[in-house]
Amino acid sequence: YQFNPAFFQTTVTAQILLKALTNLPHTDFTLCKCMIDQAHVSPPHSQGGGWGAALGPSPHIFLDPPWPQQEERPIRQILYLGELLETCHFQSFWQALDENMELLDGITGFEDSVRKFICHVVGITYQHIDRWLLAEMLGDLSEAQLKVWMSKYGWTEPEPGRIFICNQEESIKPKNIVEKIDFDSGCWGTGRPPPHLGETH
Repeated sequence: YQFNPAFFQTTVTAQILLKALTNLPHTDFTLCKCMIDQAHVSPPHSQGGGWGAALGPSPHIFLDPPWPQQEERPIRQILYLGELLETCHFQSFWQALDENMELLDGITGFEDSVRKFICHVVGITYQHIDRWLLAEMLGDLSEAQLKVWMSKYGWTEPEPGRIFICNQEESIKPKNIVEKIDFDSGCWGTGRPPPHLGETH
């Protein structure tokens, strides 16, 4: 579609974008966005930071962006959903998805793939998290469903309502950077051997 925009098909493009979303945090979704002609893409109307902006609801994000071209609405809604995921507004993502479930027709395993991404973000961000908050982030899961995901990632509940994710301090692995400079390899830029230490001119 990047080189043959005349062959653009909304339905096919929407399915490709949704499949790319299931592969977060890899960059497939960003790559696909870059291949879509700008005539089919408008910047989503949202307030966002990066992942560090915060893993919580954002009252400034609109659930139904006002884009006029009705035939291209699925594309823009998916781009909007992608931005909510990339900026970690997970509760807003599930709310917006619930209002646009028709987008998932023909896409299997989408919601669980998104939950894997959310669990990845939680795993590298939190040491402890409130049980209710984790359930909301994963799409308002039931108690039984939440236990399945906790078991999958080895998360425990040492105290009621408080889930232990991991000790982030133990996950930090410092790297020692060693620089090797070979002064005999012409780094002096003159092509002549380096002067002897202590030599005066």
